[in-house]
Amino acid sequence: MKVKDTRFILFAAALGLLPAYQSIGAQTAEANETDSLQAAEPSVQVAFRKVAQDDLLGGVSVIDMEQVNDKNYTTYSLDNLQGYVGGWNGNSLWGMDGDNAGYLVLVDGVPRDANNVLPTEIEQITFLKSASAVVLYGSRASKGVIYITTKRGKYQEKLQIDVRANTGFYVPKGYPKYLGSAEYMTLYNEARANDGLDPLYSEADIYNYGSGINPYRYPSLDYYSSDYLKKTYNRSDVTAEISGGNKRARFYSNVGYYRQNDIFNFGEAAKNFTSRLNIRGNVDVTINEDITAYANANATFYDIRSGRTTYETEEGETYDYWREAASMRPNRFAPLIPLSYIDPNAFSVHDLMGVNSNIFDGMFLGGSQIDNRNIFADYYAAGYNKYTSRQFQFDTGIDFDLHKLLKGLSFHFQFAVDYATSYNTSFNNTYRIYTPTWSSYNGADVITGAGYEGTDEKTGVQNISGSTDNQTIALSAHFDYNTTINKAHNLSAMLLVNGYQQTNSTVYHRTSNANLGVQLGYNYLGKYYAEFSGAAVHSAKLAEGHRNAFSPALTLAWKLHQEDFLKNSSVVDELMLGVSGSILHQDIDLANYYMYEANFNQSNGAWWNWQEGVNRQSVNSLRGANEELTFIKRKELTVSLRTSLWDRLITADANFFVNSTDGLPIQPSTIYPSYFSTEGYPVASFIPYVNFNNNKRVGFDFAVNFNKKVGEADLSLGVTGTYYKTEATQRDENYAYDYQNRTGKPVDGLWGLECEGFFQNENDIANSPTQNFGGTVRPGDLKYKDQNGDGVIDTNDEVYLGRGGWYGSPFTLGINFTAKWRNFTLFALGTAGFGGHDFKRDSYYWVYGDGKYSEVVRGRWTPETAATATYPRLTTLDGNNNFRNSTFWLYKTNRFDLAKLQLTYDFPKRLLQKTFLKEAAIYISGSNLLTIAKERELMERNVGTAPQTRFYNLGVKIAF
Repeated sequence: MKVKDTRFILFAAALGLLPAYQSIGAQTAEANETDSLQAAEPSVQVAFRKVAQDDLLGGVSVIDMEQVNDKNYTTYSLDNLQGYVGGWNGNSLWGMDGDNAGYLVLVDGVPRDANNVLPTEIEQITFLKSASAVVLYGSRASKGVIYITTKRGKYQEKLQIDVRANTGFYVPKGYPKYLGSAEYMTLYNEARANDGLDPLYSEADIYNYGSGINPYRYPSLDYYSSDYLKKTYNRSDVTAEISGGNKRARFYSNVGYYRQNDIFNFGEAAKNFTSRLNIRGNVDVTINEDITAYANANATFYDIRSGRTTYETEEGETYDYWREAASMRPNRFAPLIPLSYIDPNAFSVHDLMGVNSNIFDGMFLGGSQIDNRNIFADYYAAGYNKYTSRQFQFDTGIDFDLHKLLKGLSFHFQFAVDYATSYNTSFNNTYRIYTPTWSSYNGADVITGAGYEGTDEKTGVQNISGSTDNQTIALSAHFDYNTTINKAHNLSAMLLVNGYQQTNSTVYHRTSNANLGVQLGYNYLGKYYAEFSGAAVHSAKLAEGHRNAFSPALTLAWKLHQEDFLKNSSVVDELMLGVSGSILHQDIDLANYYMYEANFNQSNGAWWNWQEGVNRQSVNSLRGANEELTFIKRKELTVSLRTSLWDRLITADANFFVNSTDGLPIQPSTIYPSYFSTEGYPVASFIPYVNFNNNKRVGFDFAVNFNKKVGEADLSLGVTGTYYKTEATQRDENYAYDYQNRTGKPVDGLWGLECEGFFQNENDIANSPTQNFGGTVRPGDLKYKDQNGDGVIDTNDEVYLGRGGWYGSPFTLGINFTAKWRNFTLFALGTAGFGGHDFKRDSYYWVYGDGKYSEVVRGRWTPETAATATYPRLTTLDGNNNFRNSTFWLYKTNRFDLAKLQLTYDFPKRLLQKTFLKEAAIYISGSNLLTIAKERELMERNVGTAPQTRFYNLGVKIAF
């Protein structure tokens, strides 16, 4: 094949163009040579190479996504994968996520987003958990790697075309439950009385709001009403996969489109949608017997249309529907008011409506002088926004077999360039809201006057904002050496250079990762294994002289089933033990560049007079310099076991790990004199960042699979689990009381007060320690335990209350079950999390001041309900005493979720013989169907965000 032919194939077939396949198809024939392409031994992608699954050395788990997709339709590449593999809990690998960065996602070896590759595009996902498994990727991989391998073309006699189509509906699990206007007004008056204030609402007002006689004059606004929200909304997708190939070239292409609607059914929001079009293609070319090459290309087009919002918080954040629904009280305004209520003789109002350009189904926009912007008016009249995102990804590589120089030697090179751009286009309209003046004539409510706020204006000008552009450049090159001596001694080696750089809009410093790597492996007769891997890492975040480090990892493994005492065992098919030790240097827990330098700043300086009438501002030190600041270290010991029993009736994989993260950077106050920093204004400090804090993690993971044929049914059950505990082994702290020390406690520990119930009366308050959180303590407030016995309740009485599970539940459990009978396949997936805690501390529970009242306040404390109360007394003040972290608000996050249930029917091949179809199947599935938990309603309720949903889907897949 000529070089120019190869270039054409790389370009055309990478984009999924059929002529590349057709032009090559005439060039090949030798079936006996292509048989080897089909009979390749199953392999697993690990760092920069593939190894046979039997030779995995521990700390690595793999999922065959093609098999998973046949029985489990999903819309996100990492959806509930904790149900298949141990060590992944849905948030982190071995609980290793940190504040600044978590696990690294690689797609075909390049850092990319997991949400930009759909399950239908994926062949395999590898979870690299142990430090020894990720060391070759350098610093950025220190929290683990999830490696996504996309599908590739295979040798086939005929072109393979697979089409999958789905349509399904999202059904909200539930909504927050807030009080209507009359009940809110009644309880708000009660809250004012509790604070010694007069009622705000009269009995007549409360009656009118509660009667429902005129919901426009006396509104009781329910944001979760079917007037504004649909019961369901649709998601549909279609994907076509085309693949083929021969000895010279193989190609694969994937073209997919999905469109998802939204839950709103009014205004511009009724037209909301999200759409995604993707085109992925790749080609593998055998140039000659020593050189192969490949090219991968992907283009993704995202579009999101949404109603525009203009309402902002005091912090400058834009409100959306769900945030306003969680805060706007029900009696404030009516979103729309019918024109029919306007008194015929109210000529001034009719004149206003005559120039009103925002009339919707005979109704005009309502509001108040305070609420002159609201989400309903926005969605009706403020215009709309369209978010556009385009992602283009391209990588290419070439592999040389250098056996002519040295048997077993090869060279591999990969280069990638990714671009991502996004921007918003919008039509920004302004509008008037009207504040009607109501009167009653002959028992009927009419509008006799109206004021307004704002102006009606539709400029027709399209605005562009929020433009971003990101770029990733990645490169890797490595020499590999593999040989066998005397059919017993198997040697492998790798010499590697690896790096990538990401440029992001508005971010001055590029995100970079660069390292050299070396790998040396040996095994004797496939029985005894030893492997050494190391990476020389570099970081520009550190001072010169401290920017380089070496990360070593050593792994030993033993296949016991190869020994004479197990070789002929009727029980043990496979049994492999492994142990590894690693020290991995990383800089991803260095939050910023130049942390080693001193920082002087004038923006917070104190003002002073240099001479009469002239003011100057001081320059303050915010931190001192420490050029000795260095890498954070992940030190780890891992023990691994893999086994197969009773002719693969049971297979199991397990890992035990102990690791410590040493040298997390902080500005410590206890090892520097107090005069190095100020406590008041102006803020100043000479304390530098130093490597000080240490964390420890201990845990294990497992994956056990049972496979059994019962009659005509093939049954498979998989059980996975991940358990880990954390400990802060060193902290900069100087608490007055030992029980408050964080050292020795979990890193994800929750701290708060120990609640002893409600104050029942004034005598109870007088005979209890003084609660020093501001405000007057009254009966019905929470009282707390005096931990130090000083007679005062304050922050010195906060104690450790439980683990928060910030990086995933302390114990994660997964269950997957497959039953195949004739042409039916039933699949079920369950996930569970245990051992975590959280506080009920969102606005649904912590209700005070002018906050919106949820149903929980019905359990409020009053003298009459003192024995049964489940909530503190109501208050219109700040509630500092009651609304703080304590055992009163603490709950366990233990839960079990039925994440997936799917039934698939594969049409018999004999029925398809006389058709153009090779395969056909239909399936029905449900996702997020059931949650079993003590606090189920809380866990299924979203406050301030869109609701959680169940998803019901019908799909078909066919192959030509």
